[in-house]
Amino acid sequence: MDLPRRHLAEIGAPVEPLDDWDGSIAYLDRDGVLNIGREDYVKNVDEVVLLEGAGHAVAALRNAGFRIVIVTNQSPVNRGVFSHDDLADMNQFILDGLLEENSAAHVDLVLYSPYAPWECSPVRKPGPGMLQVGRQLLSNLPLEVTTDSTLLNCKFDEGRSFMAGDRNADMGAAIQHGVRGFRVDASVGITGIINRLLDDNDAGDALEI
Repeated sequence: MDLPRRHLAEIGAPVEPLDDWDGSIAYLDRDGVLNIGREDYVKNVDEVVLLEGAGHAVAALRNAGFRIVIVTNQSPVNRGVFSHDDLADMNQFILDGLLEENSAAHVDLVLYSPYAPWECSPVRKPGPGMLQVGRQLLSNLPLEVTTDSTLLNCKFDEGRSFMAGDRNADMGAAIQHGVRGFRVDASVGITGIINRLLDDNDAGDALEI
């Protein structure tokens, strides 16, 4: 079974519980949402540029009761463009930058898919696998990945959960996992839609064909 990788931890390591959590998760893409993306990939720490306000936006979501899970496709790892260790350095730089901007911008999990498109992994977006694993880890459930979240043995009500990203792959993952999907303008990032994300009555965006 394909599983995503997890930043600086084994995939099944326990996640710190959170009191009074209603089960709502903010699944966030990385490039174009928290930092500026590049057509040739963000390949090292020197190329990481945080989007202004990203830390404040993450903090606002945390304060609204969401747990934060970054779910990012990173096929350059399996393509040989950069290593798992290189990616860990970039991810840590982003996490540190979010907290530097706002000390409440805590991220619960960073999950990434190293698989290339031709590997057809269900944990590569638009597959729902990374979102499934994020839910299972935060809910202390056995890890299980399917191509259809409705087939999971343990299916939690996702409540206010959503996926925010700048690509159709992110919207597809939201649809397959059964949560709202919000399209982000990559030039602005998450701050451009934070008011929508905090509106529980906003149904999100449709998949663009």
